[in-house]
Amino acid sequence: MPAPPSPDTPPTPPEPQGPPDRPSTTADGIRLAVGTLSVFPVRPGVVDRRAAGIAMAVAPLVGVAIGAVAALVLTISLWLAVTPLPASVLAVATVALLTRGLHLDGLADLADGLGSGRSAERALEIMKRSDIGPFGVVALVLTLLVQVTALHEAIRAGAGPVTLVVACAAGRLALTWACRTGVPSARPDGLGAMVAGTVRWGTVLVVTALTLAATAALAWIHELGILGGYASSSFEGDGYGYVSYVPGNGIVLDYGLTAGLGPFLAPWGLPLAVAVGLLAAWALRRRAVRRLGGVTGDVLGALVETATAATLLACTVLAN
Repeated sequence: MPAPPSPDTPPTPPEPQGPPDRPSTTADGIRLAVGTLSVFPVRPGVVDRRAAGIAMAVAPLVGVAIGAVAALVLTISLWLAVTPLPASVLAVATVALLTRGLHLDGLADLADGLGSGRSAERALEIMKRSDIGPFGVVALVLTLLVQVTALHEAIRAGAGPVTLVVACAAGRLALTWACRTGVPSARPDGLGAMVAGTVRWGTVLVVTALTLAATAALAWIHELGILGGYASSSFEGDGYGYVSYVPGNGIVLDYGLTAGLGPFLAPWGLPLAVAVGLLAAWALRRRAVRRLGGVTGDVLGALVETATAATLLACTVLAN
């Protein structure tokens, strides 16, 4: 089955603007993050390991942007009376489109490499191939099923868009952790070699603290109705009904059935779900480093999808 090019071979950026010998800036790192992790058009600047470290540190912000666009698609779909399951499919598909499908491709490649049972060198060769094997297909199907069904449950609890934004941010926060100092690259070249070990521990902790605080604040804002009304879905018996949250007073306008916010929107709920996503990504990263000798672009893509799915799943468990 044909697959997109491996993320281990990042797109070649145009010539940097300005003198070629100038050091990279924070703006260069932000542009690198947006250009590498999304389809959003940006003008590239100087690309070096300093810029790569900044890019991996601000990766959660790119995740928020991607999640916000997908959440908008989800909200519009629900307002148009699309039922929750196909609306969830549309939202997850939007995330895949906004990332060029590269993270999903990395997940499939890593599954094929680890599932082959071969040596590290041979596994890395398998991961570089353009086709997808049975392990990759199974990993893709199961991961996407988890993401879609978990988002569906979040919609039923009345917090689908918020949960999606948080999950996308958690997936990119996994990149910050995977590129921290001390994590080696499995190859001497490629995306993994450019970003591995570029984020200092202090930066990792600060970015994580800010992300967790932001998710807790988002839970409060949503619970108070400050985000404004949007269509969501509730489930009772055999039918679905649509509700709208009125900003400021928390009143629910019921068009058939009622929905609860669910305990995962307590201030500690969403940060806990993010922590679960990071733990899942940490376990996969640890396995990949032991098996392959370090991280690659494929490993990083797999971590994004794993952390996103685990965060969505944790929200579902907490809501029930």
